[in-house]
Amino acid sequence: MRALVVSAPDDFAVRDVDRPSPGPFEVLCHVRAAAICGTDPHIIQGHYPGFWPKDWPLIPGHEWCGDIVELGEGAAALGWTAGTRVAGTSHAPCGYCDRCIEGRYNICENFGVAGLHAQYGHNAPGAYAEYVVHSVRSVFAVPDVLSDEEAAMLDPAGIALHTVVRGGHRPGDTVAVVGPGVMGLLVAECARALGAGRVVVVGRGRRLEKARELGYEAVDFSAVEPVDAVRAATNGKGADVALECSGAPEAVGQCVEMVRKGGRVAVIGIPLEDARVPMPRTVLDEIDVVGVRAAAGEVPRAIEIAARGLIRPGELVTHRFALEDFADAYATFTERRDGALKIIVRPNGVAAA
Repeated sequence: MRALVVSAPDDFAVRDVDRPSPGPFEVLCHVRAAAICGTDPHIIQGHYPGFWPKDWPLIPGHEWCGDIVELGEGAAALGWTAGTRVAGTSHAPCGYCDRCIEGRYNICENFGVAGLHAQYGHNAPGAYAEYVVHSVRSVFAVPDVLSDEEAAMLDPAGIALHTVVRGGHRPGDTVAVVGPGVMGLLVAECARALGAGRVVVVGRGRRLEKARELGYEAVDFSAVEPVDAVRAATNGKGADVALECSGAPEAVGQCVEMVRKGGRVAVIGIPLEDARVPMPRTVLDEIDVVGVRAAAGEVPRAIEIAARGLIRPGELVTHRFALEDFADAYATFTERRDGALKIIVRPNGVAAA
């Protein structure tokens, strides 16, 4: 099969590799569409040496949609059949540790342990390929109402939903979303779908304009001080919840300052530098600050709200490329060419589903 192979940091090419075979409780899928995630350039550029991946080479890619074409031993007994269209997610947890048992498989205690845990496209072969193998724990049947492109975005939609759940807003609350990239916009969509009374998006440029197009209040941090602007928009009280999606080191502290007393901050962005949290305010005003990693059971709910039109992942797709043109797709994404948001890569062409 054809696949994108990263041999070393910033050294990648589409080449012929052996087609994988599914093991017990795994399925082999023919990939229809894959989406470039913001984590992919970090992996490709080698920002997490020895972790994502443990060793080179790696086939990256973890946001995808495809068809089951072969079942591993035991998969049929669980109800899976060839021909089922599925969306993939990255985590295949052990299922046995304390965290998995309590449903928090996204922080599996056996993360990265060979034979117990895999994270596809990170430390195990991913979906920038014609075929990919996944555990049955990491694929979800997709309804016909969703296109291939929308289905390829169900992994980030599930993560966005988990971010909102970790934020814990109540119906009618004001939610501030910092960072209008794809994840931030999906987080805003999920916050509104789960009953936020107001969603205020903080950012700048064309991505902030996209937030306006989607119907959200917008704060341009290049024109105004974002904490002051959010507080002014809430009559000085502050947002009930702030969801940090940018990864900027200063943003976590800003989120703490822009929520009300007793407010809550959930952080999905990962700063590559140390972030500073204003501890006096965090302690004295009882601000909850929680981390967010991937999703923990939210993908089926993300499928439901996407199928009902409560979130609009397809609105974020801006570019489409064939797998053979991945270098152009990658440059378009990393350089934000032509307002790039979500970029779809198709192993067998670029026509929309």
